[in-house]
Amino acid sequence: MASLHLMVGLPCSGKTTLARQLETKYSALRFTPDEWHIRLFGHDFGDNMTESDETKHDSRHDSVEFLMWEVASRVLILGVDVILDFGCWVRSQRDEFRSRANNLGADFKIHFVDVPEEVLFERLEARNVMYPEGTFFIPKAKLKEWIQIFEPPSPEELETSAD
Repeated sequence: MASLHLMVGLPCSGKTTLARQLETKYSALRFTPDEWHIRLFGHDFGDNMTESDETKHDSRHDSVEFLMWEVASRVLILGVDVILDFGCWVRSQRDEFRSRANNLGADFKIHFVDVPEEVLFERLEARNVMYPEGTFFIPKAKLKEWIQIFEPPSPEELETSAD
């Protein structure tokens, strides 16, 4: 039976690094939205964005994730593991993917990458200087905002996620 592996964590927590390792371990197909987004639309996120710029970026990102899920669901039906490197910051998103996996007859696994805030900011600073391929520049203020939104998985969520 195929498994849907859901990467959960904030930017700079190490989700994509772990997702790449799991991709090899499980012979899985990995979907990392930033990589696709940048190839399709370029680097459209960063400092000095207007509200309109951010809305346009978010709409594009949602479209990328929608397309990724369409492919991922077919791949799961074919019996191949899938890794969604989406972050899934809130429980409702994670519950939705758990339900989708269940409806496809796939197993569901959460891979939660949790690091202290100070480490996130250190990594963000390094990332914004190095600008690794397939990543966006993220303003520090945005990461602070996202930390306030993030809902870590509960012990119950992690218990019901086989890994």
